[in-house]
Amino acid sequence: MKIKSGDTVKIITGKDKGKNGKVTEVFPKINKIIVENLNIVKKHVKPKKQGERGQKVEVPRAINISNVQIVCPKCKKPTRIGQKLLENGKIRLCKKCGQEI
Repeated sequence: MKIKSGDTVKIITGKDKGKNGKVTEVFPKINKIIVENLNIVKKHVKPKKQGERGQKVEVPRAINISNVQIVCPKCKKPTRIGQKLLENGKIRLCKKCGQEI
């Protein structure tokens, strides 16, 4: 998975199209991520105790990684990610400016 927790991404489809946010969680098995303060939905919660009222809670939902692009910290543009194999491991590269992400 090319996107990691802490990366800044731009949403390219859906109701939050064009907005930027920081990745808080990554789920590599299902190819989804949670972006901070984006893709918020309302969830109805049942009361847990007698006499308590039910409520609506706003929670972030996971978004597919194909619907986001990583924003390069150097050139500040949404870009694809390239990889370069070095002796000590792989590094991620910006396809637009060529700098390490």
